[in-house]
Amino acid sequence: MSEECSQSCGSCGEECEDRKVDFSEQPHELSRIKKVIGVVSGKGGVGKSMVTSLMAVTMKRKGYNTAILDADITGPSIPKAFGIKEKAMPTELGIFPISSKTGIEIMSINLLLENDTDPVVWRGPIIANTVKQFWTDVIWGDVDYMFVDMPPGTGDVPLTVFQSLPVDGIIIVTSPQELVSMIVAKAVNMAKMMKIPVLGLVENMSYFECPDCDKKHYLFGESRIEEVAKQHGIELVAKMPIDSSLAGACDKGLIELFDNSWLDHIAEILAVSLEENTKENEEPSLKHL
Repeated sequence: MSEECSQSCGSCGEECEDRKVDFSEQPHELSRIKKVIGVVSGKGGVGKSMVTSLMAVTMKRKGYNTAILDADITGPSIPKAFGIKEKAMPTELGIFPISSKTGIEIMSINLLLENDTDPVVWRGPIIANTVKQFWTDVIWGDVDYMFVDMPPGTGDVPLTVFQSLPVDGIIIVTSPQELVSMIVAKAVNMAKMMKIPVLGLVENMSYFECPDCDKKHYLFGESRIEEVAKQHGIELVAKMPIDSSLAGACDKGLIELFDNSWLDHIAEILAVSLEENTKENEEPSLKHL
């Protein structure tokens, strides 16, 4: 603290230790979560929840224990994509997530509401606190990768997740439109402010591939996503097409059965990071031996 500090924290630009607040929250004592990956977008309607679901499915197929924390409280869609109708019930120990058909652990507000169509008409602080409770009160068990499906934009919930959860990195989802540069910039700048690494950029609805001639049609015009990624110094990890069979799989709750390789590259990046982290944690004990 400055010697001339007047205790009026809006009067100077200095970063005082006394003003730093730790907002981090500990997970449930029965939860052991290795990596937390946020999936974000600058605006809605770009397929962020679909990418979140596919990432969890892809990592599960590679043999990792995966989970999804659905932080999109007012627009939850994860249970629908996985065909989950069972409700999560509180116990004396905490709340257990619901397991999907292939064993992906999922917690969403729709798993607690009496009816899936009941609206969540809550103010920001209540929504943000609910997200924190999904981290602190849910018994996740052993999880290698937890994917957090965040609502679009840079509001209360993304801020709460970045401050309260140990987020290892984020994946930004966007679409091929002229506004993409500004939208991506907002997400990247928020990540920089919160000191969260950007693991990659995914462009959804990038093109449509004709099933008859196999020709790619760019319905939104030619994409500038490579230029945008280079501008911000981040990697373009996937360009996903418009695929009616994927939309149908989500609507039927069968996303786990959908076969694709679009996100294999980012999946390999995550797998390497976990292996490196595991080796680093093992080194002290090996040296001791």
